[in-house]
Amino acid sequence: MRLPRSLQARLALSLGLLLTVLWIAAASVTAVILRHEMDEVFDSALQETAQRLLPLAVVDIFGREEDGVTQRLGAIREHDEFFTYIVRDAQGRILLQSHTADPAVFPAYDGPGFRRTATHRLFNDDALQGSIRITVAEPLAHRRAVAREIQIGLGLPLLFVIPVALLAIGLAVRASLASLRRFRERLSARDARDLSPVPAGGIPSELAPVAATLNDLLARLKRAFDAERSFAANAAHELRTPLAGAIAQAQRLQSETGDPAAQARAAEIEATLKRLTRLSERLMQLSRAEGGRLRLDRVSDLGIAARIVIDDLTRSAAPGRIALTLPDRPVMSDLDPDVFGILCRNLVENALRHGAQDGPVTVDLAADGTLTVANDGPVIPAETLARLTARFERAGTGADGAGLGLAIVAAITERIGRPLVLASPRRGATSGLEAAVTLPVEG
Repeated sequence: MRLPRSLQARLALSLGLLLTVLWIAAASVTAVILRHEMDEVFDSALQETAQRLLPLAVVDIFGREEDGVTQRLGAIREHDEFFTYIVRDAQGRILLQSHTADPAVFPAYDGPGFRRTATHRLFNDDALQGSIRITVAEPLAHRRAVAREIQIGLGLPLLFVIPVALLAIGLAVRASLASLRRFRERLSARDARDLSPVPAGGIPSELAPVAATLNDLLARLKRAFDAERSFAANAAHELRTPLAGAIAQAQRLQSETGDPAAQARAAEIEATLKRLTRLSERLMQLSRAEGGRLRLDRVSDLGIAARIVIDDLTRSAAPGRIALTLPDRPVMSDLDPDVFGILCRNLVENALRHGAQDGPVTVDLAADGTLTVANDGPVIPAETLARLTARFERAGTGADGAGLGLAIVAAITERIGRPLVLASPRRGATSGLEAAVTLPVEG
């Protein structure tokens, strides 16, 4: 038999089976003991009956006028006679018998004491030097019927008590495992980036080492991920100054040399260094998105942050390339304005870089916190669209970029519990790409 996979079901089943086996064993032992005690009680009753009746029979027999006459006692009223008896003389003649006694079931007298036949339990006794003999018989069927009633009385509760006991055991096991279920629910509620220890209060001592080992594993994973993010952030931060110096040297080299070939090489060096600078900035943003605090204890207007980001990007973009739409009222949110700026900037820069260079980029912030950024361009296949949020993944447009913009946005939206939705073509059009995310807002 295959055991159920549930620990609760296993405990309930094993305890229920153990209780049933113990009950059956206890009932069987009790029935055997009771049968032995019952035989002693019935034998004592047989002996007591014989010793009570024998003096009365002697008086009755010696008071008769005729010897050797059989006398059958009449029944006063109808009743079940479990004990029957006969009184015989030394020659075996029946002198007295109970009203339902059958002489055929009484064997020849062979001395005082207990006897057993196939159908009856008997007790013999005599008086007057063996001249008057009495034999009292009890049907063995009567004893078996009493024993059967006792066994039924002991076994009948199995039909009622065991199901109730199984239900009680199941409820008790469920209550005992409540702390384990709470631990499981807390663990399943965690997302991939929450590696803090799971509270394990109240867990049974047998399972506490499992919870401790799991929390220790989470702690080691957290330290490893923190070290990875810290290295990326520190490396990107430390690269800022030498990269800025290298760019300045490349620009100075371009201005000081008159060799066109040297100027071209210096321009290529400057462009490469600027790409490396942008990559380091993206790595710092990704580290902030994955490990920093994203939501604050206060609210601020996301519309102001969106306007600041778009104004900054407009300075380096073609005139009229970016169209910003804001609601009539403030969009108050506890999302960190810097984090919102990183999210908005990456979406817009991604649209500017990979969209049609002569097409507009629309940025719409709705009153419910939905930020939508759309650009024109070729339709992106669904399988490619599903990979765009992976790190260093680009749509294959050939545009300059590190492939981290949408990965940073996806990291932020995942941590705030609001999915990033990418659609191509954009709504109401046959081309382009649209990215939308509903941010948490007050009310």
